[in-house]
Amino acid sequence: MSVEDMDRFSEPTYRIHIGLRRAVDVLGAGGAAFILAPLMLIVALAIWIESGRPILFSQIRLGQYGRPFRMYKFRKFGPDCHSQGCPLTMEADGRLTKVGRVLAVSKLDELPQLWNVLRGDMSVVGPRPESLAFADCFRNGFEKVHQHKPGLFGPCQVMFRHESKYYPDGVAAVDFYRKVLFPAKAEIDLAYFSRRTLASDLGWIVRAAWVLATGSRVEAALGDRPNQQK
Repeated sequence: MSVEDMDRFSEPTYRIHIGLRRAVDVLGAGGAAFILAPLMLIVALAIWIESGRPILFSQIRLGQYGRPFRMYKFRKFGPDCHSQGCPLTMEADGRLTKVGRVLAVSKLDELPQLWNVLRGDMSVVGPRPESLAFADCFRNGFEKVHQHKPGLFGPCQVMFRHESKYYPDGVAAVDFYRKVLFPAKAEIDLAYFSRRTLASDLGWIVRAAWVLATGSRVEAALGDRPNQQK
């Protein structure tokens, strides 16, 4: 829980709040893992048939209070890519396999992160866990994002689902992310998570599920904000 949560609740209520959020995480992630197990098996088989092992990709990410943890995904890139190259997945990224392209569009590569939720590294709803390559971006107030446990779902995960489409031609992707996309996402996270409730979190879970199921583009509500700042 965050400093804002501690300020909003008395000690007994704060502990109950923590327990409720953890219960939601465990029940939500456990139920989703059980229901989606057949789908995860199909994804694993598709990866193995196309390009062999490893099936999973793991990477150190920044967790709550900036503590590093190992996050898991289904592998989207070729088996020899590892963590080399650009830390961002771009549109038409040459490192993507055929299966990986489907995973990138559908976000099914994120399913192994249910294990991270069960472990307590992540929450069902929270800011997106950032890679170590952008650890230095958490300054000038943005370090407050680390007060919140990272999550599978949240405003930025929905609004920036098609993040690769925001990058303009002729601009280095990493520079654009640092100067435009990261600050935009951090501001959204700080505005939301300082006032979050269990009900509002549920709303974002439903919204994320709807976006993934229908392919709708909630990020259109942002207009051209990222491109206007380039």
